[in-house]
Amino acid sequence: MTQMNNILYVDDEPINLILFNAVFKSTFIVHTASSGEDGINILKENAQIRAVVSDMKMPGMNGLEFIQKARKLFPMIKYFILTGYDVTPEIQDSLNNGLICKCFQKPMDVMEITCSISEV
Repeated sequence: MTQMNNILYVDDEPINLILFNAVFKSTFIVHTASSGEDGINILKENAQIRAVVSDMKMPGMNGLEFIQKARKLFPMIKYFILTGYDVTPEIQDSLNNGLICKCFQKPMDVMEITCSISEV
């Protein structure tokens, strides 16, 4: 059996954290955080995390702001954004400059997310 990837999902809505974990726990070891600050702390405590999926719209620190901070500390991790909105110019710039690998749309496409994370 191959080692399962450890991933982190960051979202300020508790139901989304529960749903993401329920959907992906058979494929990945899922860590969850309810804010960007919590996400940074979880990354510091879990060196085995290989991929991060973050919701875009969160209070305090949005998904891209969190990823910018996290990437400075953990440049080898692959980062992804999940959004319920259209791809904004800010998200497109982050795709173009390599800050994020991909932008996923809500509702989640489980296969798309699984395949994208499995490639890291």
